[in-house]
Amino acid sequence: MKFIIGIGGVTNGGKTTLTNRLLKTLPNCCVVHQDDFFKKPDQIEVGEDGFRQWDGKNGFRVRKPCMITALDMEAMINTVKGWQENPIKFARSHGVSLSPEAEEAGSEEKGIHILIVEGFLIYNYKPLIDVYDKCFYISIPYEECKRRRSTRTYTVPDPAGLFDGHVWPMYLKHRKEMEDNCDRIEYLDGMTSKEEIYNKVYETINNSLLNSL
Repeated sequence: MKFIIGIGGVTNGGKTTLTNRLLKTLPNCCVVHQDDFFKKPDQIEVGEDGFRQWDGKNGFRVRKPCMITALDMEAMINTVKGWQENPIKFARSHGVSLSPEAEEAGSEEKGIHILIVEGFLIYNYKPLIDVYDKCFYISIPYEECKRRRSTRTYTVPDPAGLFDGHVWPMYLKHRKEMEDNCDRIEYLDGMTSKEEIYNKVYETINNSLLNSL
């Protein structure tokens, strides 16, 4: 059985922390990080707000869904499809240890195979929305998000005014779009402890897996 989990949320909300914990405890579990699909800085357009649109989207293109311009979403969805086609091969190529049952069977029809898709815009792209079996989204308030972001070091440093002038306004815009596009999301309070968030998500996933068997 194949099972795909979405872990979305605001920047610095705790998505990666939760994902890494789940990777250690869920069986035959692989991950696709949306951050791995950012384009190079010189490929990111500058918007009317004066900032490069790391969190931005353009409008509809002919015969194509609304694209997230800062990300190579085609490559991301192809990676997810690669897992769907052969989760065992995908796991081995990414150094993921498989359970003895999966190794011996050599078929995804035996046992459970899980993929986590993690990122801040994973519910704003229609081809991805359709693949999830379970959707989670972590939220934190403006003040806490700004505080956490200020303590992080990025490969491309935040220019002055980026958070208030671009990051937070785009988060609010994308969240509204997400809420309009996907009604299967379970929201998580990022202000609760990491342990509490993990326990809640792990229990929910286990219950879903049991009900799917």
